Amino acid sequence: MKQSLIYLSVFALGVVLAIPGLIPNYFIENDISKWSLYILLFFVGIQIGANKNILNATKTIGFKIMLVPLATTVGTFAGAIAISAFLHERSLTDCLSVGAGFAYYSLSSILITEYRGAELGTIALLANIIREFFVLLLAPWIVKYFGNLAPICAGGATTMDTTLPIISKYSGSDFVVIALFHGIIIDFSVPIWVSLFLNL
Repeated sequence: MKQSLIYLSVFALGVVLAIPGLIPNYFIENDISKWSLYILLFFVGIQIGANKNILNATKTIGFKIMLVPLATTVGTFAGAIAISAFLHERSLTDCLSVGAGFAYYSLSSILITEYRGAELGTIALLANIIREFFVLLLAPWIVKYFGNLAPICAGGATTMDTTLPIISKYSGSDFVVIALFHGIIIDFSVPIWVSLFLNL
């Protein structure tokens, strides 16, 4: 949660400094966010490549482990489609691209800002931060009423890092490997899904 608050504070600082024109023109005129995106994707690749437990988890648990990220993806997109029915000012692809962030707010918000502008990028940032907070704050309740896998699906891409301790505590240590695998698969899928919906 501390990390999420830092991200949110940095974002708010950017807004506060940009409104009165305190940001140098260089940052506005040049496409810095695109290079930030490339760096983020590079580090995502490093994280995925460095994790040696994934192949072992697949062998131990079997093919069923793939059903967890699949359930997350289907559930998230179903929710985004349902929400789009109430947001008449936003297209279905806008809602799906925001949902496809899967709580990976730093990457998805940059991508969405690049394609659709700062307004939708800000919506993506806030929506995906709220998704992470939801898991961090309500994990015990989620496990109690929806089962041990529910906070993993709700956590999206964050189950490989920020929400992993909470999942371990309330779902149990037996679910840590599943959460790691799920987080890496969802993490990897974010730029694919977001780019797909933004180009439709």
